[in-house]
Amino acid sequence: MALKHNTQEEIWRILSSVSHISSSVQVTLNHPPVSYVAIGLDCLRTLHQCTELPSLLLELFPTARLTLSPSSSQVFEGDSLSLSCEEDDSSAGWTLRRNTARETRTQCGPDWGTSAGSSCNFSGVLLWDSGVYWCESREGATSQSINITVSGGAVILQSPVLPVMEGENITLICRTQTSSDLPADFYKHGSLLIDRPTGHVTILHVSKADEGVYRCNIRGHGESPPSWISVTGTPTTTALSPDPAPLLQVFTVVRYLVVFCPYVISTVLMVSLYRHRPTGSDLPVPMVTAAPVQAEQRLAEDFDDVMVVTTEHHF
Repeated sequence: MALKHNTQEEIWRILSSVSHISSSVQVTLNHPPVSYVAIGLDCLRTLHQCTELPSLLLELFPTARLTLSPSSSQVFEGDSLSLSCEEDDSSAGWTLRRNTARETRTQCGPDWGTSAGSSCNFSGVLLWDSGVYWCESREGATSQSINITVSGGAVILQSPVLPVMEGENITLICRTQTSSDLPADFYKHGSLLIDRPTGHVTILHVSKADEGVYRCNIRGHGESPPSWISVTGTPTTTALSPDPAPLLQVFTVVRYLVVFCPYVISTVLMVSLYRHRPTGSDLPVPMVTAAPVQAEQRLAEDFDDVMVVTTEHHF
């Protein structure tokens, strides 16, 4: 049975028990509504060792992902839409909420749309349905939000509703209510990006440089509303840098060893040599004096031999 915690103080107490949580999480928790799954993913991207956190968050706060059908950030007035909370735990009681120019944090069913469990359906959207939509559980956990723009014009730009990961490909479609194959000009931040004969453009291997405001124009029909495309960085798996304090301690110890070890070793060697040096009483006196004596004896013997040979010769 998953535990449920409703107060921020209790949530922070539990999250603080995870050894790799940074203090920045507390700041995030103080500004509801909070996507606790986003906190877990951010922890993985920045600290890289929060292996306990995602499972803990999934246990405390079941997650949901908001999907939109058709998947486009812009729609025509009168189009039918379906929003759904794809949930990990149906017992969390996910509901769809929105902020618009007219209302704040209103819920699907009582205030707008037709509720069907964790989904919400529009039979025909109106201009004032433009706004920010998200899933929210009874505990206050939220999904990632999406922006929906309802256009009363003749042209819309179909673009991703959720942030795109770096390295992915995205396709932008400039269309009217009846066709998506008309020649179109695509703009980024007001400057012409490219003109296409078919109304489609694909951006390969997107990066943060591709993030920005896009719109399109179909000559003879009109211009689409602007649409913001967000690009997020790819999660990194680089290991967490070690705490510099232990490294500094190790470096200090090594430094002292390098400085003092040669001194200690040389001192020990000198003491050892001093203690074992030969003294006057230890000199090998017999060996030293024996050599001259033996030499004198050999000379005397040689002299006697010479004298004998000389005497014999005189006889």
